[in-house]
Amino acid sequence: MSSGIFDRLAAVYGLQEPCWPTDPYLFLLWWHCGYPASDAACEKGWISLTHDFATDPESIFSADPTGLSDALRAGGMVPEIRARRLHDIAERVLKEFGGDLYGALRMMTIANARAALKRFPNIADPGADRIILFAGLAPVAAVPSNCPHVLVRIQRGLERENYGVTYREAQEGIESGTPAALDARSQAYLLLKRHGQEICKRTNPKCDACAVNDCCAFFAGKNRGQMAPANRRVRRQAS
Repeated sequence: MSSGIFDRLAAVYGLQEPCWPTDPYLFLLWWHCGYPASDAACEKGWISLTHDFATDPESIFSADPTGLSDALRAGGMVPEIRARRLHDIAERVLKEFGGDLYGALRMMTIANARAALKRFPNIADPGADRIILFAGLAPVAAVPSNCPHVLVRIQRGLERENYGVTYREAQEGIESGTPAALDARSQAYLLLKRHGQEICKRTNPKCDACAVNDCCAFFAGKNRGQMAPANRRVRRQAS
């Protein structure tokens, strides 16, 4: 079922490309260039940062904190905190990974690479999976952290109250519906992300405009219109 869903989403949206750096270290910088984190906010901060600074670990580690803050201000709130995080990221890459995070991760098992990435600020399992996939380290079934509900709704009717369960079920849907190949898994991630942002929103999804509503359990089934409890809180993680 999943394979057909991705084929139909691809027919609607076309080939998708990531709008973030795929190098693990550069992604970590990009992710902290905006707050609240979004593609648009991170891109604004990233453009400003790269205009004013070189982004190699040595340059970021030695950069003037005030200058970094000023550059990151374009990406939104708390630029001073984000500047400190960029400094901390660069320091860790220099001291723990010899200045080459990608090279170090390539030599690790996937489990160890995931654990190493989760030691960086604001990176949990979704963010680690995203980095591993788009860096080309392994075709893991990464799921957009703010859109794990999309595939689960289509296949099962409603996302779970527990974020971790929803995320795992979405991973299972990707694993069963796509080849274990980088291109296929990357496109699955990007298509689910776009569909979740534009149509299958967490609240007020645009079901009538959905290109796959004829095979969507949420649209057709018994749970249509039900949402997760209002007191459910989901921590924003790297998508």
